[in-house]
Amino acid sequence: MLASSVVEALATPHGVDRYLEMINPAWALDEVRAKITVVRHLTADTVTLTLRPNGNWRGFRAGQFVRLSVEIDGTWRMRCFSPADSVHRADGCLELTMKVQPDGLVTGYLKTHAAPGMIVRLSQADGEFFLPTPRPRRILLISGGSGITPVMAMLRTLCDEAFNGKVTFLHYARSAADQLYATELAAIEARYPSVKIVRAYNAPGGQLTGLFCREHLVAADPHFAEAETFLCGPPPMMAAVQALYAAEGLSDRLHLEQFTASAPVVVADAEGTVSFTRTGSAVANTGRTLLEQAEEAGLTPESGCRMGICFSCTRVKETGCVRNVLTGEVSGEADEAIQICINVPVGDVTLDL
Repeated sequence: MLASSVVEALATPHGVDRYLEMINPAWALDEVRAKITVVRHLTADTVTLTLRPNGNWRGFRAGQFVRLSVEIDGTWRMRCFSPADSVHRADGCLELTMKVQPDGLVTGYLKTHAAPGMIVRLSQADGEFFLPTPRPRRILLISGGSGITPVMAMLRTLCDEAFNGKVTFLHYARSAADQLYATELAAIEARYPSVKIVRAYNAPGGQLTGLFCREHLVAADPHFAEAETFLCGPPPMMAAVQALYAAEGLSDRLHLEQFTASAPVVVADAEGTVSFTRTGSAVANTGRTLLEQAEEAGLTPESGCRMGICFSCTRVKETGCVRNVLTGEVSGEADEAIQICINVPVGDVTLDL
């Protein structure tokens, strides 16, 4: 079977990685590929994958993210996830824990189909959310739900480094049953006197109950103003933390990561028509992003992060001008590859979709 596959591949032009893949799916000249070695379900609505990357993987800084691609029905689908490991993990493996969304294509597929031996693709690590060097002497970690993963990487890294500064970890979950890494966090707290774990649940059972507020922050760390704070979680929680830190004049001490889009962008007084050449359809410009307008027109373009990180929504703009909602930059170049999740049309736009 292998011989016939290789013969078939040699008879057809391919890149080097494709030829290597015929021999071993994890081999590649440039791509980072990884084999799933362990699949766990820490809570009812999450899946945790242990991955062994190939030699092209260059490692990461605690807090950064990777773009994971998995083949679903013949198409590679990409999403962003943060490794939860210590950067000092000895076996070279990588751990990703992801919340399974009810309508999540990739997370739903991995929860159902992920198994040891499956090959996925990874980007190199990216992002500006990571532990600085040298380490701050006082660190406050705040997370909610599956946003625990990048700060878990920070905590594990600090433990492996025998960090002797003060670490407070304030985590929010719906209940004790939804608490990710509960057993490990308890063990870390018992082993390291300088680490304080504070659990806040919507239901009774944690040290704190309810949503984030100043009282929670003071209860977790009365000296929070002296700490460098690292935040990742659901948008409402992150917005509450950001507002409090701004009111306290501490925004420069708050570092955050987010993989969900902020409030929808709508440009007032939008004009023109958005045309989709592959389908032959067109809609009046509503001022929303091209991704949203395509979806409103009944199209289903590939997308992932919806905030300009993963590049899975990149399409060719054939004609017209667009504005990048993150940078404000306007571009009118023809036949230009753009991310349709973060670009809004300025007048008439024709998109290869």
